[in-house]
Amino acid sequence: MLFKLPLAYIGGVRVKELTRTRAVVKIRHRWMNQNPFRSLFWAAQGMAAEMSTGVLVIQEIRNSEREISMLVTHQEGSFFKKATGKITFICNDGEVVQNAIQESIKSGEGQQIILNSLGENEEGVAVCSFKFQWSIKVKS
Repeated sequence: MLFKLPLAYIGGVRVKELTRTRAVVKIRHRWMNQNPFRSLFWAAQGMAAEMSTGVLVIQEIRNSEREISMLVTHQEGSFFKKATGKITFICNDGEVVQNAIQESIKSGEGQQIILNSLGENEEGVAVCSFKFQWSIKVKS
């Protein structure tokens, strides 16, 4: 991650779990990634949330052994509580990714998918949620 996504690495984004259906990414509130209100800056939360969805897409592209492009085309975020301490972002949409990649391979058409990531604090309380619309397409 240091060479591919240096800002995420320096900001403390870390992939903690990855299966075909689920990704768990953590980030800890620190001086470097805080806002003026002494909580985790919204953009740092967004980096970790995006990573939890994007790593599932990257994994399935590698599994397909095809050249497939991927791009975030839309993003939405909602914030419920001040994000302090360790925040865990969970995306359970791996099956959506698998189906979309298989459909793109079959049809040759691009696919748009929406992947969700929920951010929870150490007490398991939701502090934010993000939706990322990914565009994926087999390269010709």
